[in-house]
Amino acid sequence: QVQLVESGGGSVQAGGSLRLSCAASGYTYSRNCMGWFRQAPGKEREGVARIKTGSGSTYYADSVKGRFTISRDNAKNTVYLQMNDLKPEDTAMYYCAADHASSDAYCNTRPPTRFGDWGQGTQVTVSS
Repeated sequence: QVQLVESGGGSVQAGGSLRLSCAASGYTYSRNCMGWFRQAPGKEREGVARIKTGSGSTYYADSVKGRFTISRDNAKNTVYLQMNDLKPEDTAMYYCAADHASSDAYCNTRPPTRFGDWGQGTQVTVSS
């Protein structure tokens, strides 16, 4: 069992920045694939970014490439999502998720439904 707690959400104007944090506790050593997902009202949950421990491989959705950066501090069992140049369309509830992946490719492509551990989410609101 892994517990994930997100923090760092808030309200910003377009062009602003936020850094989300996801602190993991519990049986974490096998969770080598961490991801950030988001869900806006009336829309499906979508992947934003993923990172795989060991290789450090990262993956980003096209909509956030060049603006968002995912990173992981293994000593703190924490994953971060630095979000720059935020846009109103980035407004959503952001969730952290974790699971085990046997390869970088599998971590990068697995759908949200295949992640077993989820946090409670943190709201990000971007105004124009």
